[in-house]
Amino acid sequence: MKQYGIIGNPLGHSYSEQYFTELFKQQSLNATYRPYAIEKIELVQELLTTLEGFNVTYPYKESIIPYLSTLDSVAQTIGAVNVVHQGKGYNTDWIGFRNSLLPLVNPSQRALLLGTGGVSKAIQYAMKDLEIDYTVVSRHNHASAITYEHIDEHLMATHTIIVNCTPLGMHPYTDQLPNIPYQLLTKEHLLYDCIYNPERTLFLQQGELRGCKIKNGLEMLHLQADCAWEIWHQQPNK
Repeated sequence: MKQYGIIGNPLGHSYSEQYFTELFKQQSLNATYRPYAIEKIELVQELLTTLEGFNVTYPYKESIIPYLSTLDSVAQTIGAVNVVHQGKGYNTDWIGFRNSLLPLVNPSQRALLLGTGGVSKAIQYAMKDLEIDYTVVSRHNHASAITYEHIDEHLMATHTIIVNCTPLGMHPYTDQLPNIPYQLLTKEHLLYDCIYNPERTLFLQQGELRGCKIKNGLEMLHLQADCAWEIWHQQPNK
């Protein structure tokens, strides 16, 4: 019996076990899928020897890279991994995000990407693929990002796509949200939250109150998971 799973910490928010267990059942596959809430990334070494493949979520999408035998070219470029198959790292987050965002936007828009971690790196890659200009926002000073204090009326008016790439608001910390000037939101804005549990984070609720278009990360989850499935069955989807 082949074994699959997901690593991260915490994992209480994740729907991956339910999704893949049902998928295995539908395909009549003799396989299992389990969550592994490892306390530190070093513990992945044993899992690499026992699991056929696994998903990677917060906070290990970047720190797992040194433990993998190789990366595919896209994961290498992005600098983050969310799928592993037989010791090789892949990134399907960007595909899930791109394909779920595509019907909602056009290349003339600009985006604010909140956060600088592994999810943000995948979103940046997707934005480049969509030819959408973006600005990254960080809690800390970075050469390639601005801080939240620099988000002013002009930036909010000219950046009508705002993507939460942070874990703020994710179950069970549902009372948290990124620190942006929500009073400057208009009906022209799209708020996209990569979080899917809860379905409507405080971030999305703030947008909804002001007439913004909103979208959570559930479709992104399903699309990236379908790509992971294809990778595990040697049919990479590009």
